Amino acid sequence: MAAVSSSRFSPLLRWMGLTLVVLLVLQLVAVLSLWDWEEEAFRQLVVERLISQAPMGLIGLLLMYLSSRLEDQSEGRTPVLWTVCIISGLLAVLLTASLPITFGGDQQMQQQNDQQIAAKRGQLEMARQQSKDPALLQQLIKQAEATGQVPPGATDAQKTQSARAFIDRQLDQLETQFKQTEQTGKVTLSQRRYGGSLGAVVLIIAFTILCLGSVL
Repeated sequence: MAAVSSSRFSPLLRWMGLTLVVLLVLQLVAVLSLWDWEEEAFRQLVVERLISQAPMGLIGLLLMYLSSRLEDQSEGRTPVLWTVCIISGLLAVLLTASLPITFGGDQQMQQQNDQQIAAKRGQLEMARQQSKDPALLQQLIKQAEATGQVPPGATDAQKTQSARAFIDRQLDQLETQFKQTEQTGKVTLSQRRYGGSLGAVVLIIAFTILCLGSVL
């Protein structure tokens, strides 16, 4: 009875797995149809699509592998197992070839992030230096008087305090923007490294194991 159930369940697994593999191929074809390998952005797009969609292909191949194992073992290495072996090996090779591009993209993103942080830090430091300039304080007081932001009976101390409070608020906003830029950069780099580069290494190992396991 169990053998009959397995034989009925096997075709369903095979077709589900094949569907996932076909979806992976379609996702890659959609990107490769825009072929422009000379552009770094295109190479990064192809690699990112391959890494992000490869787990779907891995699950599909695993379902195909299980469907074949559920069938009569007397058949030996079935065409399905050879198909799993070939596609798994091909994906392992493609992912391995994509590693230099992935690592290069990591370095490029790191450089861009460092430049953005350096620019924000420079703006913050410049604003801090300017905030110490007495001429800037007097200019803000005059602007506040001209626009009516200062009460008519305000003393010089009150005007100075109001201008200083305005400068402090501007500095706080710049510092908040700097911290947000720094934090966003760290999160983006971490996601790319762990979800992209290291994820590709894990997928290479998984596809290699599946490739060897399907014919051994």
